[in-house]
Amino acid sequence: MATFLRPLSYRYQWLYDSIARTAALTVGGEKRFRTLALNDLTITPDTRILDLCCGSGQTTRFLTDYSSQVTGLDASPISIQRAKHNVPTATFVEGWAEDMPLEDASFDLVHTSAAMHEMEPDQRRDIFQEVWRVLVPGGIFAMIDFHQPQNPIYWPGLATFLWLFETHTAWELLQTDVAAELRAIGFDCPDPKLYAGGSLQVIQAKK
Repeated sequence: MATFLRPLSYRYQWLYDSIARTAALTVGGEKRFRTLALNDLTITPDTRILDLCCGSGQTTRFLTDYSSQVTGLDASPISIQRAKHNVPTATFVEGWAEDMPLEDASFDLVHTSAAMHEMEPDQRRDIFQEVWRVLVPGGIFAMIDFHQPQNPIYWPGLATFLWLFETHTAWELLQTDVAAELRAIGFDCPDPKLYAGGSLQVIQAKK
């Protein structure tokens, strides 16, 4: 169970953004963290990108540097309102990630940043099915999220962060083989690339 800090971090954008920027220092800053899952991908101004669970557009604004066709989706109407203000050049849709109000095969790339750790296992698998549905054949699902650290130096910082701001689902993700879940759906998914002592994983799965 998370502390009172979790709802406060979502209520006040400045607090959430401060936490995110501090955590991103482990990989070289916020821009690198927000775009790390895009490394080695071919993205053009016409690439149709979905920022899944976009929140207030923290990652969306970086995605618009790559493409002029960026859509953000989030279930929170407050977050969507903030995102429209923060990233006016993107399109935003209110909806659940496990039941997206989006057409089949409508995106070349689906990206999600530090969101899957908030999902229950069944919910996460439903989301992956929806990602498969909205991707074109050959499309890419790119995600970055927590991973069980391989370097013990990173355990205290990650554990403190999870205890203060996250719930049991984040701890469960540390024990989950996300790449295997995606392969079970049909994705061609190599093993994740690990960063920050193994405490972050990047996955690039191809439909």
